Amino acid sequence: MKENRYEIRLGGSGGQGIILMAVILAEAAGVYGDQHVCQTQSYGPEARGGKSKAEVVVSAAEIDYPKVIQMDLFLAMNQPSLDAYFYDFKPNGLLIVDSTFVEQIPTSRVIAIPFTRIARNELQQEMVANMVALGALGHFCPKVRLEHLREALLSRVPPHTRQLNGDAFGAGLVAAQEVDLAALPHSIISEEQEDEV
Repeated sequence: MKENRYEIRLGGSGGQGIILMAVILAEAAGVYGDQHVCQTQSYGPEARGGKSKAEVVVSAAEIDYPKVIQMDLFLAMNQPSLDAYFYDFKPNGLLIVDSTFVEQIPTSRVIAIPFTRIARNELQQEMVANMVALGALGHFCPKVRLEHLREALLSRVPPHTRQLNGDAFGAGLVAAQEVDLAALPHSIISEEQEDEV
């Protein structure tokens, strides 16, 4: 029942909080949202700086395969992760990038928001760029409710950082609300590629 599956990939470098984002997203959908969910992750041998990837599959039905088959949404926090993990998209998939670090974008069906710059300039804490990104992702992901995502986030971060992380989440949401999804091309595949299919 592939039509029940909604598949998300997150990519970045070690130290950007990609795995934490995926865990929060999975908990928001599965624990708070009462859906079937599976979260997987992989990263290079470098603890910091190496490529990191996490995937979340959400479904109304039981999940028979835990990894992404065809992405509905890909969030890339830097150029190396975008270059490495930009594949297996559904035609109407959506790419979200941190435009602070991503300059070469392989599709026009993209939302580019400077997550790290927002975290650095508005919150004075670059380390919460992942939560800025999570707020934006929550706005564009139809399979998770924003209140569930915020609840899962606040339950996962240390108590003394809840205000900062909550503010970061809100800043990402505000940035996402300024994007007009209807203005994007209907397909992540170019017209030339569509003609070949």
